[in-house]
Amino acid sequence: MSVKTFAAIDVGSFELTMKIYEFADKKKMKEIDCAGRRLDLGTDTYFDGKISNEKIDELCRILNEFAEKMRAYKVSAYKAYGTSAIRETENTTIILDQIAQRTGLKIEVLSNSEQRFLDYKSLASRGENFSRIIEEKTAILDIGGGSIQISLFDNDTLVSTQNLRLGVLRLQEYLNRFSVRSSQAEYLIDEMAMAQLDVYKKLYLKDREIRNLIVMDDYISPCVVREHGESAMLTPSDYAAFGRRIRSGSTTQTALELGISEEKVPLMFISTVLVERIAHLMGAKNIWAPGTTLCDGIAYEYAEKEKLLSGEHDFEKDIVACAANISKRYMGSKKRSETLEKITTTIFDSMKKVHGLGKRERLYLRLAAILHDCGKYISMMNIGETSFQIIMSTEIIGLSHIEREIVANVVRFNHSRFVYYRQQTDMSRLDRESYLIVAKLTAILRLASGLDRSHKQKMTGLKAALKDNKLILTIDSQEDITLEKGFFEMRGEFFQEVFSVEPVLKQRKIF
Repeated sequence: MSVKTFAAIDVGSFELTMKIYEFADKKKMKEIDCAGRRLDLGTDTYFDGKISNEKIDELCRILNEFAEKMRAYKVSAYKAYGTSAIRETENTTIILDQIAQRTGLKIEVLSNSEQRFLDYKSLASRGENFSRIIEEKTAILDIGGGSIQISLFDNDTLVSTQNLRLGVLRLQEYLNRFSVRSSQAEYLIDEMAMAQLDVYKKLYLKDREIRNLIVMDDYISPCVVREHGESAMLTPSDYAAFGRRIRSGSTTQTALELGISEEKVPLMFISTVLVERIAHLMGAKNIWAPGTTLCDGIAYEYAEKEKLLSGEHDFEKDIVACAANISKRYMGSKKRSETLEKITTTIFDSMKKVHGLGKRERLYLRLAAILHDCGKYISMMNIGETSFQIIMSTEIIGLSHIEREIVANVVRFNHSRFVYYRQQTDMSRLDRESYLIVAKLTAILRLASGLDRSHKQKMTGLKAALKDNKLILTIDSQEDITLEKGFFEMRGEFFQEVFSVEPVLKQRKIF
């Protein structure tokens, strides 16, 4: 039996962590070592915009230690990611180049939605526990240094996900800058948090009650796991008792009792206050803190891609559900979205030999079909541009910034003149490869939109076949499709330009 060894590195806001895993079969991954080093990068970034040279030197020193440990374990592959402390610096590119030159390690920067998606995948690595819990009304509270993410689930489906700038390091720095006395700290944390949480409740919770709250953080969760085990379901009263323990003793006493460094005690205090307030806000009955980390999510995703693990949860379904909820928020037509999604995927699947795109690009197309008209909520005259702005301003969990820009551009160009690569403004971050994906998916979405121009879903039994440089689309309909034929031919011109394939529409009348 072959064994693969993998290292996951998290360059976090407060700490650097590396975990090393073994994959011996397709049932589980085994953590064989963990190394953590405290380094507060977040305070520099969140308030000064740059990381000091001293901390960059220390960062490189720690990463060289990690590289040496990887060599000792004969690690066959690794992934190293930077989160908000690296992401929000003004000179990210310079820092990443310095790290690569001085350590030989390539650090990739995660967008917030990518980071939270990996955190979410770390929960999936806990298997049956996770699957069972999210069958009920559940919220995932992911507490980071710079922000928190709240994701709502109902019946195993992602309902919404929102990011709030209430990270523990960010709040701690405010307390330090305002010279807050210890007796005032909880009151001020409460005021800062509730100012945002009350708005969140009105917009996303309303009358919804949450039964289970899953907590992910680097502060409370490890202590809960040590005392109760990773499967324990606690009550809000249990957490309140935990909070009283932290409040009652001095920093030194609490650190000794919980077996943590003194620097972590104030951050744990903030995290505890956030959990208590959010659990109360949601009316949660149970709280689960399994102690998973970003490194677990990194390893889980690697194992999925390399087919080293048989994942049970359908993460693509969550991304699609997230887009569907955005469309719903902006009064998008569910029926038309479903029609476009069916037409576009039928065309995409029939054109595999021509377009050369894969499963991920098919997902982008599905998302574009779902979000095709979200901008009409703002402007009926300028749907393309307003849809683009909505998509670019809204996180879709699991998509990077570039991926979101691809989807947003496909939706925009479905409604407006296509902008060719040389005509792009400096504002766009799309490279040549991404641009070609946009062009191909736009051509497909435009053709599909033409087939449902009346918004009456006249097409049934759609079949697509590629033959002799022609895409033959056969539809069953006894209705008048003069309008659809006209727009199909007009939109087919761009399709033919992109693929050198002529689209042909054939109607088979039903009697």
